[in-house]
Amino acid sequence: MLYIALIMLVLLAMLGVIGMQVSGLQERMAYNYRTLNLAFQNAEAGARTAECFVEATVNRTSTTCASVSINPICDDGFDASDWAKTKAAAGAATGAVNVRAIGQCISGNSSLGMGRTPIEEDPNPVFQVTAFDTDGTAASATAAVDTIFRP
Repeated sequence: MLYIALIMLVLLAMLGVIGMQVSGLQERMAYNYRTLNLAFQNAEAGARTAECFVEATVNRTSTTCASVSINPICDDGFDASDWAKTKAAAGAATGAVNVRAIGQCISGNSSLGMGRTPIEEDPNPVFQVTAFDTDGTAASATAAVDTIFRP
């Protein structure tokens, strides 16, 4: 009878240890999900702020959105994935935004050199907005958002 009680006690102890390991794993998974979600939300906010500025610039309205620089040359070899990887490798603690006017490369309303020189008035304003950010203070997660925006 004593052996059976000892075996049951060992089994219950093993179940307790396994339960603690599982709960620790679930806590780490929840933390990782939270940091990744915060990084994504921060990058999304950066993209929306840039889109707000682009909208105001194209429609010539006043805005309270933060100013961003718009690259008017669409054929500059920009790759959103490489750009985001470079930002992450550099350990960027704050977000970054890249905005390119790509309407002239899409619509073909230019000469054979389209996309290499800016056009003053683009009848088809389309922009590529790429935003990169981290989860904030911990900076353990990074996210990038790449959108095509038409004001």
